[in-house]
Amino acid sequence: MKAIDTFRVVLDHSEDAVVIVCQEGRQVWESITDDYDLYIPFVGAMGKGSSVGLGVALARPDRHVIVLDGDGSLLMNLGSLVTIANMAPKNYYHLVVENGIYAGTGGQPVPNAGKVSFVGMARAAGYAAAYEFHDLEEFSIHAKEILSSEGPVLVCLKVEPEPETRPMATRPLGRPMREGLKTVRATLAAS
Repeated sequence: MKAIDTFRVVLDHSEDAVVIVCQEGRQVWESITDDYDLYIPFVGAMGKGSSVGLGVALARPDRHVIVLDGDGSLLMNLGSLVTIANMAPKNYYHLVVENGIYAGTGGQPVPNAGKVSFVGMARAAGYAAAYEFHDLEEFSIHAKEILSSEGPVLVCLKVEPEPETRPMATRPLGRPMREGLKTVRATLAAS
């Protein structure tokens, strides 16, 4: 699967969810939507997106919170799985885009790439449910049901590494980062 195709499926089912997109995923997300009302681009703190998502989910239990995380990012903060499971937010959906590389730093392989089971770790930590998809059509069929089920839910999306990776520092954050955070704050405060 390609990350952009899986992100399109998520976008189709995100409705009024707060969507937190970590690290390199933000560029993919921004290439398919220009709606920044409930979008939080999360960069510069690799591994902490799942924890920020937990905070948003706990603060706003009336909203679905979707975290689009990377396998490299999650490996930097595996303890968040246990914390998320312990807090058990019913509105939390943790999608791990597993491409086997650290895309933001040049494409180096993550440790034990292809042998780690994020689904197994989420289940062992106590997530309400965990799924893994290798096939886009299968993910498309089940996405609506998964993203409306009771969380916390982890979904591992096995995607192909992008052919070109560059260090994140060469990519400007731009309008989505600056304006997106202001818009999310205002939207959440108003609702």
